[in-house]
Amino acid sequence: MSKDIQTQQMTSGAGFIAALDQSGGSTPKALKLYGVGEDAYSSEAEMFDQIHAMRSRIVRSPAFTGEHILGAILFEMTMDREIDGIPSARYLWDKRRVVPFLKIDKGLEDETDGVRLMKPMPDLDALLERAVAAGIFGTKMRSVIDAASASGIKAIVAQQFDIAGRVLSHGLIPIIEPEVTISIADKAEAENLLLAELTRHLDALPADQQVMLKLTLPEKTNLYAPLVEHPRVMRVVALSGGYSREEANRRLAQNTGVIASFSRALTEGLSADQPDSAFDATLAETIGSIHAASAAG
Repeated sequence: MSKDIQTQQMTSGAGFIAALDQSGGSTPKALKLYGVGEDAYSSEAEMFDQIHAMRSRIVRSPAFTGEHILGAILFEMTMDREIDGIPSARYLWDKRRVVPFLKIDKGLEDETDGVRLMKPMPDLDALLERAVAAGIFGTKMRSVIDAASASGIKAIVAQQFDIAGRVLSHGLIPIIEPEVTISIADKAEAENLLLAELTRHLDALPADQQVMLKLTLPEKTNLYAPLVEHPRVMRVVALSGGYSREEANRRLAQNTGVIASFSRALTEGLSADQPDSAFDATLAETIGSIHAASAAG
């Protein structure tokens, strides 16, 4: 029953997705922005203790509820941990009414043909089985487009949909994330190529399957409107991609039907040494602004 309610929330709910899925490579930067320097931990285990403490503080904050936040993307180690003695995914849904997702990719290969494909995932099926048992609704996997390379973009989308098929076979909803780097000179051209490839693969999906798409905010407003309306797409969400929260919100508000899935822009302004009152107020203001931009589209 909760799966049906979660599907309805993700399909038509007003709000956005919080990305709390920094992995080993991006965790030190996320902690530094939060005011926790590398001198505060002496091992990878202690580093992950620190980031889990940060994520737990965010999730427990009064404004972090399904009223504004439809879903949250977790790192694998977060899924395996608890918040207030409750497994993280269960806590999100049972206590906050936020739908839990899991980041499943293992990072990026080196750039080739203008793109960075995902590294192999040898234990993917076992991970997906654990995710189902933990109460996870869907998954997210990221690859990166660094140039308007037709063959590279074709390869990146093919890889995404190949993994998405395996995710769907476990009864989970995949978030497909082929990020376009915001600083490249041919970003608009790359986005046109990406739109064509995504559409081709979506058209080939069986009628009873849906995916979600997580995309860089495009240069051309409403470029991805056909994807928003596509019957095989549950939701189109946007990554902040290095834009400031203000700029990301501005672009987001212009794209009809697209909602946010921000990571760094969500935690902007939060600090470990803030008293709870200031932390909660800052986060509430941030959540309000991102929710408003998501609703405006």
